[in-house]
Amino acid sequence: MRHLIEVRRDLHKIPEVGFNEFKTQSYLLQFISNLDQQHLQITTWKTGIVVLIKGTNPSKLIGWRTDIDALPVQEETGLPFESEVDGFMHACGHDCHMAIALGLVETFSKQPPVHNVVVYFQPAEEGPGGAEPMLEWLKEEQPHLVADEIYALHIAPEYPVGTIATRPGLLFANTSELFIDLKGIGGHAAYPHKTRDMTIAAANLVMQLQTIISRNVDPLDSAVITIGKMTSGTVQNVIAENARLEGTIRTLNAQAMAEVKRRIEAICKGIEAAFECAIAIDYGSMYYEVNNNANCANALLEFAEQFDGTTAYECPAAMTGEDFGYFIKDLPGAMFWTGANSNYGLHHAKMAPDESLIPLNYRFVEQFIRQLV
Repeated sequence: MRHLIEVRRDLHKIPEVGFNEFKTQSYLLQFISNLDQQHLQITTWKTGIVVLIKGTNPSKLIGWRTDIDALPVQEETGLPFESEVDGFMHACGHDCHMAIALGLVETFSKQPPVHNVVVYFQPAEEGPGGAEPMLEWLKEEQPHLVADEIYALHIAPEYPVGTIATRPGLLFANTSELFIDLKGIGGHAAYPHKTRDMTIAAANLVMQLQTIISRNVDPLDSAVITIGKMTSGTVQNVIAENARLEGTIRTLNAQAMAEVKRRIEAICKGIEAAFECAIAIDYGSMYYEVNNNANCANALLEFAEQFDGTTAYECPAAMTGEDFGYFIKDLPGAMFWTGANSNYGLHHAKMAPDESLIPLNYRFVEQFIRQLV
């Protein structure tokens, strides 16, 4: 399966963001169309693809999910196959994920497994979120393509190639984007009393938001509010009429997420009253926690212990987010980290996974699926 590395490199050159993965979808469909179609059924949804592989003696449907989108990151790897799209990059490893999934489809098309297998090529994982609407479409329009159990992987730059890291229960956090827009009254810097300064209001809001974790979340629980971007004003001698905060919320359970949002809204109402302004809140993309089914996660770890070339590791939960959580909210399944051995982390402009992970993980997942009963 050396050609899967070339596939990854082809896909790496054409990164596209959520629901705009048109070239990516075309490439994937072309690859799949060149395979033996006897056991395949191909369905498309928006820029995604669903491939059903008919088993030899099926009694259930096993799902595999891969994400296909990229990030708005300017690549700085210097690789000979680096992104050909200015300002965009596969900085989260979805190109590797796709190559592994294509390897599964190719092999299963030649040598079908016992059970039926469905491979979901899901768009928009990085945003605005493709798993939830894709799953809704499947349930409403294609219920025969909803898996009985489902699995997925994500590369982990910090682990050596061959590491299969997962855990029963919570693996990834509940996450939500956070956008807050403040509107006041701008004016001349010499007449502040005639204005409602949104730079000052936004600064106060940022400080108050930091009290939520320390005073409204159970200290035995964990949560994060990060404001990563703050903008206000236009020029040095004009008091800002508008300001905008952009950030993220992460919690280990859905109840904490609801409480954090309740407090954000209460604090914003207080800022509105105190600074005589108007505030609008947008939570953007929201991802449900990745909470692994214990049997499915343990099955992965047990298989990794005896598979040649892999090492099982029961890892701690992380505050990262992944919309695969929607797939296993109501279905049994599990996700695992797989080692990528990169000096730079996920979403970094220089993130460059060790490509040897591709054939290794393709073989691992193929054999894992084949042995499921």
